[in-house]
Amino acid sequence: MSRYEKAWQAVAARVANAANEAGRAPESVAILAVSKTFPADAVREVHALGQRAFGENYVREGEAKRVALADLRDLRLVLIGPLQSNKAARAARIFDAVETIDRLDIARKLAAARAALGDAPPLDVLVQVNISGEPQKHGVTIDDALPLAREVARLPALRLRGFMGIAAADAAETAVRAQFGALRQAFDAARREGLGLDTLSMGMSADLEAAVAEGATEVRIGSAIFGARMASPATAEAIS
Repeated sequence: MSRYEKAWQAVAARVANAANEAGRAPESVAILAVSKTFPADAVREVHALGQRAFGENYVREGEAKRVALADLRDLRLVLIGPLQSNKAARAARIFDAVETIDRLDIARKLAAARAALGDAPPLDVLVQVNISGEPQKHGVTIDDALPLAREVARLPALRLRGFMGIAAADAAETAVRAQFGALRQAFDAARREGLGLDTLSMGMSADLEAAVAEGATEVRIGSAIFGARMASPATAEAIS
């Protein structure tokens, strides 16, 4: 048995139970396994269990894992950390998705870099929204989410899939539910405009049940699968 098997199965069960409680199909909620700081071998073990999408914070770390795991043709690497503009070209080449678009200039750089790859499929992107209002967090405000989404949706070589948000870590459940609910309302408003969004990424190990209850279609789970976070090999690199 893989060292991660019980944990991964427990997370899948939590997601399924939360979906059932919300009157939703379990398969309507995808798990993004947050593998940042964990070695490529850990990703390989969890991939063998059936997990396909993995979240990384750093461009350099994601690039190293892409090389180390090149034989895993269905591996999906997703950038979930903030992206500096000077790393956009590398990110467009390495990742299958970027979930942290909070500036139009970053989206434009990603679009140009992805288009330059020639036959690469469109890069999936999410607009990151600061639903907690905390100044240390990245993301646009709720009010700016839809205007940015409209602009990103027009860019070539990108495919806008939806929104991502992180609730306040120490807030009461009612406040967390309210933050997730506000993002769901923005998501629904964008869909009513015809943007064709299908991904609402919110909820982590501690609050996935609340997120699923409010409509999350993707939850980002790290510690509940991999355990305590390891020191990142990319900590010397500026967050990218």
